[in-house]
Amino acid sequence: MTKKIAFLNILLIPFILLSQDYSNSWKEYFSYNSINDVVLGNNKLYGSSENAVFSYDLTTHEINELTTINGLSGETITTLHYSETYGLLMIGHDNGLIEIAFDSNNEVLSVVDIVDKPTIPPNDKSINHFNEYNGLVYISTGYGVSVYDLEHLEFGDTYYLGTSGTQINVSQTTIFQDYIYVACQDGNGIKRALLSNPNLIDSQEWEQVTTGDFYAIQEFAGKLYAYRTSRHVFEVSINNTLTQLLQYADPPLDVKVFDGVLSVTTKNDNFTYLPDYVLITQVNVNSTASTQFTSGVANQTSTFIGTVDLGVLATQLANPIEFEEIHPDGPLRNSPFSIQAG
Repeated sequence: MTKKIAFLNILLIPFILLSQDYSNSWKEYFSYNSINDVVLGNNKLYGSSENAVFSYDLTTHEINELTTINGLSGETITTLHYSETYGLLMIGHDNGLIEIAFDSNNEVLSVVDIVDKPTIPPNDKSINHFNEYNGLVYISTGYGVSVYDLEHLEFGDTYYLGTSGTQINVSQTTIFQDYIYVACQDGNGIKRALLSNPNLIDSQEWEQVTTGDFYAIQEFAGKLYAYRTSRHVFEVSINNTLTQLLQYADPPLDVKVFDGVLSVTTKNDNFTYLPDYVLITQVNVNSTASTQFTSGVANQTSTFIGTVDLGVLATQLANPIEFEEIHPDGPLRNSPFSIQAG
């Protein structure tokens, strides 16, 4: 397993299938250098590469891999979510497949409902984001929002939120003051509806907050923040008023809240915030560093940044000078090759 110390030039600013586990019999060779998502939970860091996942224990520093040998499909991974309540990791894919890895055993549950849905075009099935609230996961996809019950491991309703109930691309959801908010692309803006409304499958029950293209929307410490693809960040009031807070140098790629810390990641910067959008630190990789950021998550002491070629970089929030490079051993990238038998 690889756990290197890397020094970077930085800038600091104050349905369902059960898969069997054959991991004891086979050895896998996957690249973990290019990371597309990172999450924290159960005192572990979880990182996903193109088609595999690894966990890193924050106390023991032990690294474990989850691959096709353990039951993963090998399909392209798009997003992760760890449920502290249910002790499981959700893995979303670009073809609509959802896989669930349980802490309690070595099984991987494959949820194929979206993959098998004939009314959704294949290019619109991508899983964009998971948002867990009161035992339900609101799944943002290329066609709308689907609801998944973690207690019963089954799907509920699906919300098609375009005009007259057509399918639209939803980037992210969040819950704020009794409303569910969705951030949409392709000019569909931000929409909201009362979470208690029993008829959320009716697109007419959803209120248009604003138009435009939004990559993310996130509740944080009693306030609501929306991230436009134009790089602007807005605070959204309960009365649907948008107040611009700032503009990033690059479009936000990932927005997460964990352990009372907001993390916003662009290709060149990782920002961490306290409530009221008070900046803790900004980590910037300048042009001399051979990487870009893809995702990020932070707790009260550290930030963990996914990169395109260095795995996950971990550093202390109080003094982000020394970086720990975290990823399992493996090839530099997942590229096909052939072996000629003699």
